[in-house]
Amino acid sequence: MRRLRFGVLLLMGLSGVAHADFFSDSHATVETRNVYFNRDFRDGPQQSKRDEWAQGLMLKFESGYTPGLVGFGVDLLGMVGVRLDSSPDRAGSGLLPVRSDGRAAASYGKLGVTAKVNVASTELKVGSLIPALPTLRPNDGMILPQSFQGALVTSQALANTLVTAGQLQQAKARSDTSYEDITLNNKNNRFARNAPGGHLSLAGFDRALNERVKFSYHYAQLSDVYSQHFVGLVVAQPFGAGTLNTDVRFFSSTDQGAARGGPIDNRALSAMLGYAMGAQAFSVGYQRMAGRSAFPYVEGSDAYLVNFSQIGDFAEANERSWQARYDLNFERLGVPGLSVMSRYISGSEARVGAMSGQEWERDTEVKYVIQSGTFKNLALRVRDATYRSSFSRDADEVRVLITYTRALW
Repeated sequence: MRRLRFGVLLLMGLSGVAHADFFSDSHATVETRNVYFNRDFRDGPQQSKRDEWAQGLMLKFESGYTPGLVGFGVDLLGMVGVRLDSSPDRAGSGLLPVRSDGRAAASYGKLGVTAKVNVASTELKVGSLIPALPTLRPNDGMILPQSFQGALVTSQALANTLVTAGQLQQAKARSDTSYEDITLNNKNNRFARNAPGGHLSLAGFDRALNERVKFSYHYAQLSDVYSQHFVGLVVAQPFGAGTLNTDVRFFSSTDQGAARGGPIDNRALSAMLGYAMGAQAFSVGYQRMAGRSAFPYVEGSDAYLVNFSQIGDFAEANERSWQARYDLNFERLGVPGLSVMSRYISGSEARVGAMSGQEWERDTEVKYVIQSGTFKNLALRVRDATYRSSFSRDADEVRVLITYTRALW
């Protein structure tokens, strides 16, 4: 409630000095997400499955800017999650908070308030943030997204270049209502612990060299845990009757400061080569981990690796993995809005503790989006995954997502 009152007072204060641009350039949307999640673990003595159903609702308001050399504005994001089905023996899917008695909360809500300042082509945002960077990609695959608290500057003062810099102090998990320390992901106990950092510093740029080539460099430092450099290259080149797409990503990571997560020494190279022609696209990917440790990234976020998938990330120390992927867009076959994706990923030589192992995953996704009429943008997506590993729990997973976004103005 304290953040809600702050957001209302901030909006009222700005409206007192705002030109019509503050309101006329504003827009608001409402988004609903209905998600059913079922993960059936095929082995192990722990919880046998996670099986929940929940409804999410998000109301987003983005103002324009007050007039003058320096413009001021505010963004508000209200979020509510509601339990539709769960029980203590099936909780923990990530859709809903889990209470101390093991039961999922009946409902939960949170509010994100972001103040923003604009000068020419440079924008500063302070407050609740959901950035999308190679070094930090908040998870947004459930009913509500992960968010962060801090400050972020973006600038397009240089032609064809987007520069980003900022510092984040805390994180709010997708199924949590309060901010916590930003911590290191510790999947499969690959590091010493889920080490917290005092803050996450971010900086980098993305530059379009021409209409077909984009180059990126980004840096991140989770204080006293790890530092990370990223270099990326994306190329889309016409070739024959179609387009040849190349996406190369390289990370170099080391422990930083007090090294609260233990020694970190990782170089991750991942690349995807694809060919799209007509309604179809065929892609192959390769990913390799070098150095003494696994790939580090922020807890709750998605690793920006080409083989990061629905269940696995294929990012253990020394791991090599490859991917084969097929996409089919039915628009050119007379069914606009319908698409299918299928991929297979296989990893080997993964070093987990004192053992070496392998893993594989098969994913299939079918998606249909209504293209016109009253329910335009209503989407149905079914995602199925099969995961097998010699060092982690096997799992079969199904997710059904029904989403709908509508502009209010």
